[in-house]
Amino acid sequence: MSSSNVLIYIVRHDLRVSDNPILCHIASTSDHGFTHILPLYVLLPHQIEVSGFLKEGTQSPFPEARGDVGHYWRCGPHRARFIAQSIWNMKDNLEKLENNLEIRVGTYDDVLRTLIDGLRENGMNVGGVWAVGEEGFEEKRDENAMSKTCSGFDVNFRIWVDEKYFVDDRDLKLDASQDLPDVFTTYRKMMEPLREKPRATLPTPSKGTLPKLDESKIPDQASPFVIPSLYDSFEEGLLRPVSGILSEAPPFPEGAKSAHPFRGGEDDACTRLDYLIKSGGVYSYKNSRNGLLGSDFSTKLSAYLAQGCITARQVHEKLVKYEDGNEESLAESQGYGEGENEGTKAIRFELLWRDYMRLCNRKFKGKLFLRSGFRDDHANKWKSAKAEEVAQDQEQSTDEVSKLVKRVFDGTTGMGLIDASQRELLHTGYTSNRARQNVASFLSKHLYIDWRYGAEWYEMLLVDYDVSSNWANWQYVAGVGNDPRGEARIFNPVKQAFDYDKDGEYVRAWVPELRKLEKLEHVFQAWTTPKEDWERFGLVGLEMAEDPIKKIDFSVEGKPKNSRRPFVRRRGQGRGGSGSTPQSATTSQPPTGPNTREKMVDGQHKVAEQPRGGFRSGRSHGGGYRGRGYRGPRGGYRGGRGSSGYGRPPPTLPVVPAHPAPQMAPAEQAQ
Repeated sequence: MSSSNVLIYIVRHDLRVSDNPILCHIASTSDHGFTHILPLYVLLPHQIEVSGFLKEGTQSPFPEARGDVGHYWRCGPHRARFIAQSIWNMKDNLEKLENNLEIRVGTYDDVLRTLIDGLRENGMNVGGVWAVGEEGFEEKRDENAMSKTCSGFDVNFRIWVDEKYFVDDRDLKLDASQDLPDVFTTYRKMMEPLREKPRATLPTPSKGTLPKLDESKIPDQASPFVIPSLYDSFEEGLLRPVSGILSEAPPFPEGAKSAHPFRGGEDDACTRLDYLIKSGGVYSYKNSRNGLLGSDFSTKLSAYLAQGCITARQVHEKLVKYEDGNEESLAESQGYGEGENEGTKAIRFELLWRDYMRLCNRKFKGKLFLRSGFRDDHANKWKSAKAEEVAQDQEQSTDEVSKLVKRVFDGTTGMGLIDASQRELLHTGYTSNRARQNVASFLSKHLYIDWRYGAEWYEMLLVDYDVSSNWANWQYVAGVGNDPRGEARIFNPVKQAFDYDKDGEYVRAWVPELRKLEKLEHVFQAWTTPKEDWERFGLVGLEMAEDPIKKIDFSVEGKPKNSRRPFVRRRGQGRGGSGSTPQSATTSQPPTGPNTREKMVDGQHKVAEQPRGGFRSGRSHGGGYRGRGYRGPRGGYRGGRGSSGYGRPPPTLPVVPAHPAPQMAPAEQAQ
């Protein structure tokens, strides 16, 4: 009988060695009973495309990792690269602690079966499989698959509390998930004062405290896949299948710079956090967070938080040291030792919002992905490119809707702010929170297109995609989520451009076709340029000028006549910010026709006058950038998020509290 007792630790969105409850527990306790710990990261074929790891001449046994509505890739190249970097950084950090990170391709049940069988054949007993619990329909299904497999092998399976959030689950003032208030403000007031809420972070394991399993005992990756031993080959395996997304994108604009030029991984996350404090970014965050250009207008911690490279309470703890003046390395930072300021307070607010989106996922479960949303709004007011979902009163054909969707995502709508945001997203995997809100409102409330196309598109392209934040925020803006104003909150993208891109610098940076235009109103809507100037400014034959998919007649008292006069905005209410305007009940139905003209006068929404002609160009929804917008030869993921049984999640597994942790006196959906 083997005297070994191996613990398999399944790493999910907890790609770090610091403030890691499972690693800390193994390193700091002596009675856990395990002789070895085997950290394991599994590339799941339903969430990320894995065909780049196939042996030559073989075919994947899994369907392509595509969404249910638009059939876009579930994970595009920007996030795939960030994930690869984050995985490898944890692998490096575990090696420094004299352990390693095994990487596998497959479903959890298949991978565990192969590992446990192989280890037993090599004389190693597996005594436990541990993982951190996650929210989401697929995530709970995966946990049940792990549990069932472990049960079949008589191996203990344990789910740990996910401790990467701002307020620990064990400190929530909620008896059940259904007790979560449907309005964020109510929840925030329950949690205040925020500075006192997070628990203390956990220490990083010391070298040699995570006993490593002899690699000769670990079975290889099951065929037909192979995991490269070098980072460059590993990254290439993740990127190759989805690189076609960018193959037909317009050239990267000369002079434009990514607002998210950051590498993935725990080390880079910590470096970024230190920089934010030392550079003054934290101190000025409240005033800068609605910016559009550059890497410093917001924290850019969201991608790190999404992958678990850093925890919200690590951010909070660093902020407390800065506020209290307890870390000498931060002593030259603006606001050091002066207590909580408006910037640190705003960051905590955004971290709590991120928590709230996760708790909404827990409460509403499968409704997160349904067109009707949390509100159970079954009025089919949405245009769709899927024949089986077309409403009776949808006047446009599915092909016309496909072209509409494609033009929005290509950034050729004729609405400057929308187009700039979409070009930036396509090229860099990032776009600001302000721009995201405007695009979501434009797609769902100006064009009346099923908001899930947008949610899936952003899932594919965002480097900082998080299932709860992305889908719940799309619902929020589309009016089917938990925004108390619902359909009444409509962003005017022209006014928003005047408010937040006061000199047109952002639109000109990402839409170079408009750089010659002088007046802001022409930059933000090229069709408003006098016809006699079209040839001089290069607008003749330009689709966004010749055939905009939306026209907004916009006038505001005091609107700048040129880019030198700043436009002073009037502040709105709620998270939507300025420029989101109420819409009366009589204007909630879609205007007719593919091209619609609206009037926005002093921020008030007036409905359409007359439709314009049809589309002059654009490939069908099935085309687009190669590899996107169609169901591939392997089909969609069976039993995916849009399946008929989707609203009925699997039973929830019991969560075992990790260990007691002391309360700390006393950090964004950090975008």
